[in-house]
Amino acid sequence: MTHVVTESCIRCKYTDCVDVCPVDCFREGPNMLVIDPDECIDCAVCIPECPVNAIYAEEDVPSDQLAFIKINVDLARAPGWKSITKRKAAPDDADEWKEKPGKIAQLIR
Repeated sequence: MTHVVTESCIRCKYTDCVDVCPVDCFREGPNMLVIDPDECIDCAVCIPECPVNAIYAEEDVPSDQLAFIKINVDLARAPGWKSITKRKAAPDDADEWKEKPGKIAQLIR
């Protein structure tokens, strides 16, 4: 199994989770993070670190977020989505976006 970053991360991109990851499985895109399923060891230490509750064990992904399983796989392998291993400042408007639903249209691939 792996862990999955879901829609809550879009336009927030808090990076607290990357500091605790022992295998550096996070990949960074323009406005979201994803988890590389080939690297994730299912340790779950990232889950409580996410301030927007965007990370789930694959088997616990909410039914309305199941598309993010494939999105994580695809984007983890996409050109330009590089490994991120250190915390960075969140985007200036992250707090404005963290509670907004329906952010999939905002995802920059």
